[in-house]
Amino acid sequence: MKQVFSTNTIWEQKVAYSRAIRVGNMVEVAGTTAVQDGEIMYPGDAGKQTEVIFEKIGKALKELGAEMQNVIRTRMYVTNIKDFEAVGKIHGIVFEGINPVSTLVEISALVDPKLVIEIEVSAIIDQDAKV
Repeated sequence: MKQVFSTNTIWEQKVAYSRAIRVGNMVEVAGTTAVQDGEIMYPGDAGKQTEVIFEKIGKALKELGAEMQNVIRTRMYVTNIKDFEAVGKIHGIVFEGINPVSTLVEISALVDPKLVIEIEVSAIIDQDAKV
């Protein structure tokens, strides 16, 4: 069974996507930016935008029965690779001890020049997993 989490933004409707989807014990969270209520938070500040994004991702995961500790992969897209330290610092705080596999790449642009990072995550909810 598929569970869908939507924030009901105009873009979700216009381009037909969901903020997050859970199928079984797998949760995928779409590329997320630092936009709240139509306003870009902390224009140009990669570290602060990363904080906002992980808060939004955490809420989406929670709505589908997951937590940050269930995240197994992060994908981060920055418009300036020089921001990797600011972004990495926040990633390290959020995922300390969880250590998901991670990708961080520079891209040419996001939908607004004030947005400097977009993040997506994958999570697996499996309380009985043993390593």
